[in-house]
Amino acid sequence: MFLKLSVAAALLAVTTVFADDQVVLKTDLPKPLFVGTPVPIKLPNLEPARTGKRPDFMVPAGTVNLAKGKKVSASDNDPVIGTLDLITDGDKEGDEGSWVELGPGRQWVQIDLEKDANISAVLIWHFHSQARVYFDVVVQVSDDPKFEKDVKTIFNADAANELGLGAGKDFAYIETYEGKLIDAKGVKGRYIRFYSKGNTTNKLNHYIEVEVFGKPAA
Repeated sequence: MFLKLSVAAALLAVTTVFADDQVVLKTDLPKPLFVGTPVPIKLPNLEPARTGKRPDFMVPAGTVNLAKGKKVSASDNDPVIGTLDLITDGDKEGDEGSWVELGPGRQWVQIDLEKDANISAVLIWHFHSQARVYFDVVVQVSDDPKFEKDVKTIFNADAANELGLGAGKDFAYIETYEGKLIDAKGVKGRYIRFYSKGNTTNKLNHYIEVEVFGKPAA
């Protein structure tokens, strides 16, 4: 009996320490910009509308935004509007001058975290001054800057495999000022790449800000 109680107490202690090591992810949100009544969007794989506040997301204590100020590269080296550094400059507002616009069709942007990290969550703001959906959003992590090996997909809303990266099972979603929160489940990697292929308003691709929350790998 004593042994059983000791084992139970030890398990409880471990569970308590683990729970205490988790904190609520906090980030500053930009001001909402929707004006008027949004045009209804109908897609077969659209995320159901949520009511109320986004649920708290727990991350390990000490988690920070590793993407702030980091170098960004892209498939489009000559953006239509803006510069790639806007994606990690900390400005999440949806006003003109806060976002970068890439050409039409399949495009990607990539952030170099400079060293391996354990990534807990990713927040993406494509464009939030209008209710729209970006097509075929895929997020991948790798230690290979060319994404030719050791690629881990943490989000894939490309149900028809239009990008050739594999058919995804995640929902497409309507852009809002809250950004899209993706659970990265502690995946390890240095580079993180974001794909899209136009949107419900036009064929172009946009990014306001990306935050990558994690801790440097041991």
